[in-house]
Amino acid sequence: MARRCELSGKAVLTGNNVSHAKRRTKRRFLPNLCSVTLESEALKKRVRFTVSANALRSVEHRGGLDAYLLKADDDELSLKARRLKRQIEKRHDAEASASH
Repeated sequence: MARRCELSGKAVLTGNNVSHAKRRTKRRFLPNLCSVTLESEALKKRVRFTVSANALRSVEHRGGLDAYLLKADDDELSLKARRLKRQIEKRHDAEASASH
């Protein structure tokens, strides 16, 4: 499993541990990933994602999974999230055309 957030694209970063003697050894900065189940209001179904804690806060702030995906760029989303975004866009377009 890749250590990458499916919504924000956050991944592992690398850097150095620096001692008092300024010796540098490689280290990894791991994202704070959580396995969560989020609900899509438009599709009326639950979806399981591996998401960073920061992205989870962003989803809540934007008003849910649908709003987050509609506003997010495709290049930072995982394949599963992009497919879900496409389904949500189709549902929104269908509802908009039905109301006119």
